[in-house]
Amino acid sequence: MNKLTLALLAAFFLGNAPASLAAESPAVVKAMEDYLDFAEYGSSLIWPEQIPTEDWKKVFVVDARDAEQYAKEHIPGARNIEWRQLVARRAELPKDRMVVVYCNSGSLSAQAVFALRLLGMDNVKVLQDGLVGWKDKGGFDAHRRATRPAGH
Repeated sequence: MNKLTLALLAAFFLGNAPASLAAESPAVVKAMEDYLDFAEYGSSLIWPEQIPTEDWKKVFVVDARDAEQYAKEHIPGARNIEWRQLVARRAELPKDRMVVVYCNSGSLSAQAVFALRLLGMDNVKVLQDGLVGWKDKGGFDAHRRATRPAGH
């Protein structure tokens, strides 16, 4: 996939390009089709219950909400990089360990993670249900408190 296609994809998914761009660009459509044909269901998702308490120390956690929301409350140890900036600031993300990105519910972080995965960052995952789900399920203790396996 060439750099122009990747830039167009990133702009398209991050809301910086008109929605008609994909329909007008066969290269963008082909790149998305190729990615989605290859992607495994759930490969970019992780539930709080799937991360044992002691493993959270090994995870690079990104709070993709705005700075004001981050200042009010965030997962301890999380780094604040707003979802719209994740592609531009991807060099700040480690390549040698899991990167978990969250927002309030998971929808905005999912868009950013999709763009990062299109760029080849397979170690990046969306925290399913975001900060709200993480708190509801017990935070760092969600794995221990789980009564059934996580996922669909």
